[in-house]
Amino acid sequence: MKNPSLPIFLSRPNLQERDISNLVEVLKSGNLVQGQNVLELERITNNYIDSKSCSAVSNGTASLHLALIALGVGPGDEVIIPALSYIATGNVVELVGATPIFVDVDIDTFNIDVNQIESKITKNTKCIMPVHEFGLCASMEEIMKLSKKYNIPVIEDAACAIGATLNGKFAGTFGDFGSFSLHPRKSITCGEGGLLVSNSVELDDKIKVLRNHGIDLKTTTPKFVAAGYNYRLTDFQAALVLSQFNRIDKIISYKNTLVNYYLDNLRTDIIKLPSEPENYKHTWQTFHILVEKNETRDKLKEYLKMNKVFVNYGAQCIPHMDYYKRKYRYDSEKLFPNALRSFECGLALPLDENLTLNEINYICSLINKFV
Repeated sequence: MKNPSLPIFLSRPNLQERDISNLVEVLKSGNLVQGQNVLELERITNNYIDSKSCSAVSNGTASLHLALIALGVGPGDEVIIPALSYIATGNVVELVGATPIFVDVDIDTFNIDVNQIESKITKNTKCIMPVHEFGLCASMEEIMKLSKKYNIPVIEDAACAIGATLNGKFAGTFGDFGSFSLHPRKSITCGEGGLLVSNSVELDDKIKVLRNHGIDLKTTTPKFVAAGYNYRLTDFQAALVLSQFNRIDKIISYKNTLVNYYLDNLRTDIIKLPSEPENYKHTWQTFHILVEKNETRDKLKEYLKMNKVFVNYGAQCIPHMDYYKRKYRYDSEKLFPNALRSFECGLALPLDENLTLNEINYICSLINKFV
């Protein structure tokens, strides 16, 4: 194989000419705020994942925040979340004044351990918020059984998982809400942006009011009916992502090709490779490996950097982060050992639509030679 083009970054968005021309058309029109492109993006999202309603918002964190507010989650309530995720999953619970109740993850999937959820349910549990970590759907069928049994709403943090499925059903469509991110490391992107889907038109109506300063646009004369937020997505952001949506299946398929090449060519005993369970469709937003020790992980990261391959840590053990450790005083090593190990020993390798097999071959050869 040829020498790869260096450096190799963790992720690079693949914006094509059509994506950029869509953006330029909106900029030239002068209609920059929420408009027809936002409406079209919401329509395409519903068609793609078979949801009833969609609201495009300013980012994935805003969509989670709005979902919690729409469900009435607030002070005195508890929200069950996985101990391993991006910090935003915990932060939005704090922002509404509720208490995050952490559950350890399955070390093979990095998703919430469904066998531990029921023991965390109390009379104060107002919501369960599983995360489809790294693009793999959580065990939603079991989670929805608990939701029905205890009459607890579910918000799916599907930030990484647009296009992921479990038994043919799309991530984000199991619970009351499904939240997606349009951050640059996701399969489709507009820099910042979020999509909040629901199968409840009534809940979606609340979101559309809350995202736009509390204005109810369904009345004859628009009325301010709530103390809302400015969580709107701009029309030029929506235009940028629209044509990417047309090739999303191709993007996910290519990522699977790259992942299979990683799996076939990484041959070292110091790492544990991720997997895709049967009946799941993984979007592979992140190819996350586990290195045998924290010190080894950090040395491998620096070794790859010296060879112009840039990697990063995968996700946080949220209760182990300074704010949460200080406030709740959790012993993460005892309570959330899998989440802590995933955080301290995990490494995200380069993976994006621009990556070539030649570049992955170079990365694999470096890791295989690392001692």
